[in-house]
Amino acid sequence: MIRFLFTMVLTLGLAVPMVGAQAHHGWSWTTGGNIDLTGTIRTVRLGNPHGVLKIDVEGEEWTAEVGQPWRNERAGLKDGDLAEGAEIRVIGEPAADVSEKRVKVERLYLGEQEYILYPGRD
Repeated sequence: MIRFLFTMVLTLGLAVPMVGAQAHHGWSWTTGGNIDLTGTIRTVRLGNPHGVLKIDVEGEEWTAEVGQPWRNERAGLKDGDLAEGAEIRVIGEPAADVSEKRVKVERLYLGEQEYILYPGRD
């Protein structure tokens, strides 16, 4: 009986964090449609599980989730491209909860240069 209880507690302890991770990542929190935003990068945090930019869009702060480091590199982004003060245009899927002001970036533009993070998504 003790072995059974231990196994159940261990199983639940491992499963609960995975549910939270799956709820955040992926595309389930987005609307499925695209928006196009242009603004200035205020803060940058790159790394895993994905990069996060805070962008000033006409006085409103938006959170833009970019790709994982390997995805950004594959798109052609180099260290320092996503820098504070840079003007950026992002196209991606916004959060279903419009009050979040959050977008999962499918492609972005720095100047005229296009970087496609998720080929095949529109």
